[in-house]
Amino acid sequence: MTILDRAKAPTPKFFKVLRTIGLVIAAVGGTLLTAPISLPATVVTVGGYLAVAGGVMSAVSQVAKEDSPKD
Repeated sequence: MTILDRAKAPTPKFFKVLRTIGLVIAAVGGTLLTAPISLPATVVTVGGYLAVAGGVMSAVSQVAKEDSPKD
């Protein structure tokens, strides 16, 4: 099974929720990184980590698939 086949396969409900949470975390991180005001360096660093963590969480959740019952 290729990665494209896994991405097209049905995703379990838990991972759909996890994917949505990951997208929200990535959006918050992106907002912190592109804020129009100057923020402390630690806040910008945390924003970068949030963006990466949210992206990874969403990507991993997208390729999770339901197993078919074995006969």
